[in-house]
Amino acid sequence: MSELDVLIAQVLQPGFPGTEAPDWIRRRLAAGLGSVILFAPNIGTPDQVRALTDALRAENPDVCVAIDEEAGDVTRLDHATGSTFPGNLALGTLDDVELTEAVACAIGARVRAVGIDLNYAPVADVNNEPRNPVIGARSFGADPALVARHVAASVRGLHAAGVAACAKHFPGHGDTIIDSHHGLPTVNASRTDLDRIMLPPFRAAIDAGARAMMIAHILLPTLDAEHPASVSPAVIDGLLRNELGFDGLAVSDGIAMAAVKARYGLAGATVRALAAGIDLVCVDKDSTDDDMAELTSAITAALRDGTLPEARLVEAAGRVAEFAAWLKTGLTCTSSNNSSKPTSSTSPTSINSNSFNRPTSSDSSAKPTSFTSSGSPNSSTGSGSSASPGSSGSSGSSGSSGSSGSSETGASTDEAQTSSAIASAKSVSIPTPINGLAVARRAISVLRAEPTALPLTQPPHVVEADLPRSFADRLGELLPGTTRASLTEVAVAADVPAGRPLVVVVRGIQRRPEDVEQVVALVKERPDAVVVELGVPSVDPGGAAWVVSHGASLVCVKAAAEVIAGKKFPS
Repeated sequence: MSELDVLIAQVLQPGFPGTEAPDWIRRRLAAGLGSVILFAPNIGTPDQVRALTDALRAENPDVCVAIDEEAGDVTRLDHATGSTFPGNLALGTLDDVELTEAVACAIGARVRAVGIDLNYAPVADVNNEPRNPVIGARSFGADPALVARHVAASVRGLHAAGVAACAKHFPGHGDTIIDSHHGLPTVNASRTDLDRIMLPPFRAAIDAGARAMMIAHILLPTLDAEHPASVSPAVIDGLLRNELGFDGLAVSDGIAMAAVKARYGLAGATVRALAAGIDLVCVDKDSTDDDMAELTSAITAALRDGTLPEARLVEAAGRVAEFAAWLKTGLTCTSSNNSSKPTSSTSPTSINSNSFNRPTSSDSSAKPTSFTSSGSPNSSTGSGSSASPGSSGSSGSSGSSGSSGSSETGASTDEAQTSSAIASAKSVSIPTPINGLAVARRAISVLRAEPTALPLTQPPHVVEADLPRSFADRLGELLPGTTRASLTEVAVAADVPAGRPLVVVVRGIQRRPEDVEQVVALVKERPDAVVVELGVPSVDPGGAAWVVSHGASLVCVKAAAEVIAGKKFPS
């Protein structure tokens, strides 16, 4: 590669299909590619992931390996079964900052153990639009101050585990009703709203030491009416750099997302992002060698015609190199202006982050035996009531199983083996494993229930909206004989087996008006029905009880199933 090609390779972050690195990735790493991102198709077992990251570093010891491991509703490591950690909305509902930091540190330890050193988390969006189709329970809540303190805690926790945090999706994707994977959302926030609602969590992330920031594909007319944030100098240089004083790594959200690709094409969006101030372009989970060749050619042409100034490319590659050096020399909890921000000595995650070294292939003498964090995973026409997600404490009475005495820091055998393996591989002390199910139990809210509605005394028929995984399967482990149907298969109550309790399970029901209409009609015919909400509670569709889990991760689903059944899974 020429010197120019090496500079270009530094600012592109491709993904790739499969559980082994393809030849073109290996070749490009050996020639200077500085970063890759892993997605669910790259993830099998912990040993396989560690072997994969070792293979990547064998080609380029300085490669930065990234992942989106938010846990909760968005997980790569647990994609096959669902996350064994509750997500951000559950943590925001509990509003226990030390717990959030401990969970982030535990997530970071697992990420670190498989050789990954950049986690695209935490989500710093304030979810002040309940109909948001893409953020929802990934956010800590709708209160900017609450979201800010938990974002800061999450950054501290990840850094304490030796993993770089990246706050997202700047300047805020919470007030949208369009998913930027499929279209371009417009956030019609005033400058006052921007400062008061959207920006506080990102300021908190910077103050907590975040050295990476992911820029959203959203249109924010109050700053730039023409360009999405990820290709807007006004947002990246004007707001993020100049006003917020952030001098770390600016990363694009996936550049193949429709919000920008449909408008500019893959190459056009990449060039525009770099010209606007992006330092590292996240390409796509299914990137190909041809894609990389196309982007390299497009960037080279943009340099020749002046669309992309050479100084801007040099600056971007320099920031990537600085970030890589920061990773290699060890993470410390410092802000972008290098002022000291140590982890609180009273925090359960107070560990010496300087004792972590960046993972290398020589660290593979011992590896984690499981991705598990708690237990063994299994292979507005309603009543008008509304909930306030993200508030301090539960907005309703806790479910009967939510008062479990299970310790949140207790560990199963799998957890203990995982912890021992990580400690052996890294020669460090790691945080006490988190019992994700115990945390999820605390976050359960029964917002309304008739006296005899819960628990059920016989196996029910479960009608499920579109869910990432079946609630009925988990409930059936506690109440054998439970049956299920999709909401799309049930038009009226006559479609439900007679003489059986009815459970209706939704996930952010307000996001789909047709679901609200159908569930309200169904529950009106079956007022004995129990409704379980696995997302952001906003619309109460009626029924005998309304149970809210504040997330759809494996442990959140299990915790809600325990409330319905009046029985517990092993902790």
